[in-house]
Amino acid sequence: MTANLPGPYDPQDEEELELPEISERSRSVALVLGFLGGVFGFHRFYVGRAQSGVAMVLTLGGLGMWWLYDMVTIVAGEFRDADDLPLRNWQVAETVAGAGAGSSRQVQQLTQQLEQVQRQLGELAERVDFAERLLTQQRERDRLPKGS
Repeated sequence: MTANLPGPYDPQDEEELELPEISERSRSVALVLGFLGGVFGFHRFYVGRAQSGVAMVLTLGGLGMWWLYDMVTIVAGEFRDADDLPLRNWQVAETVAGAGAGSSRQVQQLTQQLEQVQRQLGELAERVDFAERLLTQQRERDRLPKGS
């Protein structure tokens, strides 16, 4: 009767467990490419499956059926890249070659540029709001009778 019970917990068993290999490609990028240009096989070119991508271009995604199948498999996480690894990560993987001191400086520059763009966008929004208020006041003046 005790044969159906699990054995005692052994933390050493966790070390033996290996995570399954998954593709470095992003599932979200493949989904967007598939949605925007799926009948032309954009998502297949992205994952390195150029031959089937060309076949999709020539058949317009199997007249939509092949494209629909690919969309379902991408959402389900079962779509595979050229190395037959499933696309499971939604995030875009960082490249190892770009890591280091140079990338840190680039991140700082991009952060500064982003902050400048945010400030400029805020100023632009204030100007648009001011212009809208002026136009609204002018319309209200035009609607009032002249004798008032």
